Amino acid sequence: MKESYLDEFHEECGVFGVYSQENRNVAHTVYYGLYALQHRGQESAGIAVSYADKISYYKGMGLVPEVFSGGKLDTLPEGDIAIGHVRYSTTGASQLLNAQPVVFTGKCGKMALAHNGNLTNTKQLRDELIASNAVFQTTIDSEVMAIMINSLSDGDLLTGVKRACPKFCGSYALVIMMTDKLIAVRDPYGIRPLCIGTIVDDYIVASETCALDAVSANFLRDVEPGEIVVIDSDGLHSYMMDDIPEKSAMCIFEFVYFARHDSVLDGCSVYDARKEAGRLLAKNYGVDADIVSGVPDSANVAARGYAEESGIPFVEALAKNRYVGRTFIQPDQSQRENSLSVKMNALRANVTGKRVILIDDSIVRGTTMRKIIKMLRNAGAEEVHVRICSPIIKHPCHLGIDIQTYSQLIGAYKNEQQICESLGADSVKYLSVEDLLKSCNNSKRKFCLGCFNGEYPYPLSGETDKLKLE
Repeated sequence: MKESYLDEFHEECGVFGVYSQENRNVAHTVYYGLYALQHRGQESAGIAVSYADKISYYKGMGLVPEVFSGGKLDTLPEGDIAIGHVRYSTTGASQLLNAQPVVFTGKCGKMALAHNGNLTNTKQLRDELIASNAVFQTTIDSEVMAIMINSLSDGDLLTGVKRACPKFCGSYALVIMMTDKLIAVRDPYGIRPLCIGTIVDDYIVASETCALDAVSANFLRDVEPGEIVVIDSDGLHSYMMDDIPEKSAMCIFEFVYFARHDSVLDGCSVYDARKEAGRLLAKNYGVDADIVSGVPDSANVAARGYAEESGIPFVEALAKNRYVGRTFIQPDQSQRENSLSVKMNALRANVTGKRVILIDDSIVRGTTMRKIIKMLRNAGAEEVHVRICSPIIKHPCHLGIDIQTYSQLIGAYKNEQQICESLGADSVKYLSVEDLLKSCNNSKRKFCLGCFNGEYPYPLSGETDKLKLE
């Protein structure tokens, strides 16, 4: 488990795929799609291209422009199918061997797979496959999925996908490529988002609609929970898994934090949901103050909603250094301690002598919020009132978020008043579960609220030990 230098969630990754009716530079299309999904994973990136019955790929550690700098993108050939991946690891170490897509040759021929999500029964499946003489090159659940699909395929990839998916417990949005087809799969609960777009006769599959916009694709529709979409020379074909649950369980933190605010997920605008959350905070938890501000960048939309509803002006209280990368990967603790000061600074001219309402999307450990409040007070803020656009996070997540033990959560041990005292704020208020759901009421999906109430769509299985209250 990594120790994040900031008090924030990290989602596992983003996926992107393209099926073109002609040979062209499809790797460039994937590159721009991944660039738009960079917020979903900054650890590694990779692209695989199908051409002339072959698959060529390149992947590396770092941000998309870093991985494909120095002409590396142009080393990938022209082709008609390509998939790509950006990663933040939750299962498997942060190493190049665990970067995706997973590429190999099996019963169906050459194949590449990219996965967003996290399985809860990875060990069980891995042990089952090893008992059948499978050999693993990585430590990620995505390779387990690829080998399981291949082992059950009988030479037909769609057959393998249909047979393997009932064995997968957890969250998964997949793009799978062969030399003649592109397949998109979303788990039966629809925990992670996945959508389809078109560019004339070409098809695009992506984790979010912002990636469709980045390549000038038109949104077609979302992949349904439990749907397997096959795209080949005959067009798009849809197949549904057996035994789809009656209720979906999409991760509500896609709207709170993970997704880019210009995306639309399952019919609901992320921007509108965040702005409505801010309005509801203002309606229910107002306080006398001089300015409203958001912790940049994900909370700014909600802060504007709060400002509009309350009539208190929105003013930037924090400046963010947008050139700071993943600085929590540092060689020693002292550098990690300094990283927040490098990433963020109080705008003294805006906060001196002011009563500040500070909006944030969530509080995980409390370490970052505590430092920000101290930073604002040192800059002259008279009062700091914290308003959070989600309920208290009381339980870990085992479905693709990098918060896997109770010890990482301030909300597992403290109530709202105790959290306020721990942070050194003048007041702290959280959005209720009911109001969070209300802010997302345009969504076609029901939501997973496990991190708030402990009720998960899948049994904990092998994750039980991690989830014990310590």
